[in-house]
Amino acid sequence: MKYVCLGFIDESKWATLPQAEAQRMMEECFAYDDELRRGGHFIGGEALDSARNAVTLRTKNGQVEVTDGPFAETKETLGGILLLEARDLNHAISLMSKHPGVKMGPFEIRPADETVNQLIAERNARVAKNA
Repeated sequence: MKYVCLGFIDESKWATLPQAEAQRMMEECFAYDDELRRGGHFIGGEALDSARNAVTLRTKNGQVEVTDGPFAETKETLGGILLLEARDLNHAISLMSKHPGVKMGPFEIRPADETVNQLIAERNARVAKNA
């Protein structure tokens, strides 16, 4: 089963880390990602740029409204996404609880919506076929 792991980070805390410590933290994260790969659990991931460069879309009165920044008003913002293969939620929790990124902020773990993802895959296949 696929899980989407949302890694949150306090950007101001990250910005105050000495360069060497930030590099060491990244190396720890990469090493654990490699461990997840070796176990067949790492499906993919993406780091996210600063929330200062984000926009949030929402519909209001039938119109799409664009707001600068993230939706939540909090110090912790979404810092990255990791796609994980795990037997169940408890297995995903066990795997991610060892991830060094947890030291920088919380991780939210959600099961992937396989029904919608299948629809997206089917749509991608149709678009690719017609291209």
